[in-house]
Amino acid sequence: MKSALQLDPRDNIAVALTDLSSGDSVTLNDKSINITETVPAKHKLAMRDFAIDEIAIQYGVTVGKITQPVAKGGRLTTDNLVHLSDKFAADQRSESTDAWTPPDITQWQDRSFEGYHRSDGSVGTSNHWIVVPLVFCENRNIEVMREAFEKNLGYARAGKYESFAAKLVDLQRSGADRKALLAAELDSKNDSIPDRLFPNIDGVQFLTHALGCGGTRADAQTLCGLLAGYMTHPNVAGVTVLSLGCQNAQIETLQEELAKRTPNFDKSLLIFEQQQWPSEQAMLTAAMRETFAGLVEANKIERQPAPLSKLVLGVECGGSDGFSGISANPLIGQVSDLLVALEGAVILAEFPELCGVEQNLLNRCVNDITAQRFATLMEAYATRAEASGAGFDQNPSPGNIRDGLTTDAIKSAGAAKKGGTSPVVDVLDYPEQVTQAGLNLLCTPGGDVESTTAMAGAHANMMVFSTGLGTPTGNPVCPVLKISTNTSLAQRMSDIIDFDAGPIIDGRAPIESLADDLLNLIIEVASGRAQSKAQQLGQKDFLPWKRDVSL
Repeated sequence: MKSALQLDPRDNIAVALTDLSSGDSVTLNDKSINITETVPAKHKLAMRDFAIDEIAIQYGVTVGKITQPVAKGGRLTTDNLVHLSDKFAADQRSESTDAWTPPDITQWQDRSFEGYHRSDGSVGTSNHWIVVPLVFCENRNIEVMREAFEKNLGYARAGKYESFAAKLVDLQRSGADRKALLAAELDSKNDSIPDRLFPNIDGVQFLTHALGCGGTRADAQTLCGLLAGYMTHPNVAGVTVLSLGCQNAQIETLQEELAKRTPNFDKSLLIFEQQQWPSEQAMLTAAMRETFAGLVEANKIERQPAPLSKLVLGVECGGSDGFSGISANPLIGQVSDLLVALEGAVILAEFPELCGVEQNLLNRCVNDITAQRFATLMEAYATRAEASGAGFDQNPSPGNIRDGLTTDAIKSAGAAKKGGTSPVVDVLDYPEQVTQAGLNLLCTPGGDVESTTAMAGAHANMMVFSTGLGTPTGNPVCPVLKISTNTSLAQRMSDIIDFDAGPIIDGRAPIESLADDLLNLIIEVASGRAQSKAQQLGQKDFLPWKRDVSL
């Protein structure tokens, strides 16, 4: 196993693959470099002496500017390196998308997955009914319906934690002391999955949020657009909407957004406006009756074979580390290219994490209009961030920095690898949805849940999510597979990690063979033959982006 890696021939900094100590020696580009100070695994080391104001290059792009002299073999940190990225311009595109060479898809051309076919031609990887509020005032009513339905319909686990709480209560009532309470243990055998009343419905999902009123009219329109994206989603069979009546996010606004996405919307849509009912009880009992009747009908839909071209894959990273850009993200990128070659669609989001690689993506755009839209959205996002006193340079979290992502440009260059190498066919603004096969760019924040929420709204019917530090993130309607960047994480947090990309780091397996394994796993989960860890844990994260500045 190599102890350090130079990612591009143009690079003047490298990444440590193992912990390096002062006095160690590494070989990079056939040249020996003596390590002058401790460089932990995942962190960056200088391949030559640096003076103040010199430029650090990794992945072949600018990733920072030197603020203090760094000796060859020294470590790059926030004390001697600050964010700096290359400039970009849509009118300086220099590459042709005709040059892209798709990967070999021979073994995948006859493969299919078992999905739920919708009248608009899309195919779901799961079958859900969603219950949503148009305004936060209805959140409690949503929770009342959740409590009433989940256990009775068989979607709530028996509850190992509920049993554990009961054990603690019994100990307290029996007079147990503090030592006995702290010695109490969880019985995982109590975490059983009940039989579902409706076997062809994967879940009734109750989505709550803090929006719908009190913001601008644009906020309300955007929220309705996102909710319309979920309602028209191929993984959704029907919808129950609770509205108060006086809020900014009006029913008419929602209907406008539905018409934009699916003019002939034919799913069951049940709308209840509380101010039109004589009592809360009257509204909720009616909502429950009609929702139950809708579930009976939705349960009649069964999975049928569908080509892999019907997959829309959202790609995400969160809790990233210094290995993300050399293991899990390139692995996801390889799968992305396979799906694009199979005429499926891929969504690359998180615009703050494309900072520094904009020109590369502009060069990959299929035409000038697409390129210009990407450049305009990136510039507008950066301007809004700076106007609020922030900036893309503040994107890396403390955890990112501790694990080797010293600048946003370093983080971004690795994050963009999830999009593979195929041409960019379309650029979408939030909360627009995918309409074209191929690689789509979607403007979202870099925050995990805001981004995954947006990608599901854009009709991703599967997601793959790389992480180096670990995160439980899931989505209410879209299966999310978690890919670890390193084997240590996969072993330590096996309850949330679905796939280990660590063998890429230590040389146990090449990206190509792992990409085949990952695509097979995607097909199994898309077909309902397997569940992601997030699904098993009941992780259903939903966080609409209140459009303004969120990094």
